[in-house]
Amino acid sequence: DLNKGLDRILLKPVSNVYSEIVPDVVGVGISNFSKFLDLPGEVVNNVLQFDLGGAAKNTARFVINGTVGVLGLYDAASEVGIYPSPADFGQTLHVWGVGEGAYLELPVVGGSTGRDTTGIVVDAFLNPMSLVLTENWRLAGSGVKTVALIGDRARFATTVDLVLYESADSYSQSRLFYLQSRRHELGMRLEEEDYYDPYEDLYE
Repeated sequence: DLNKGLDRILLKPVSNVYSEIVPDVVGVGISNFSKFLDLPGEVVNNVLQFDLGGAAKNTARFVINGTVGVLGLYDAASEVGIYPSPADFGQTLHVWGVGEGAYLELPVVGGSTGRDTTGIVVDAFLNPMSLVLTENWRLAGSGVKTVALIGDRARFATTVDLVLYESADSYSQSRLFYLQSRRHELGMRLEEEDYYDPYEDLYE
């Protein structure tokens, strides 16, 4: 209810204004820069997962986008066929065999699991950029990520509104959407007969 209220009174109205006044090319640049800042942390997680190919690709993306791509504003690496190899510490824990744990609805952050919540905390300290950047640059980076989040809310407005405001049970729909999406990211099987929702009985 807290997250839904924050979206209704703050994030949704701001994202609507954002979509009206921010040109698409600027929005893409902000999103690219936000992802660029995360790349060193992703390289660390690639290594922790023994995914040396992914680490090499993300390192190349960081170098190319940081130079030719003007500090990541332009995704030059994708233009030459070097695509992202996303990695976070929640994914690392999955590779190490840690179970996802209970579903959690975190204030402001939204959907997560016990495993991914641990990952969020560790990733905050795991990114080498946090050691290299000055305090002012770190604050600027946080600001960019906030603006990128607003841009994502505007970009996926139809889907978000459908889940939060047009479903009979927005909580269960949000939980199902998060779990299926996250399990797909982790390469887990999603066949209907294999999928078990531990909360399903609560809504019967």
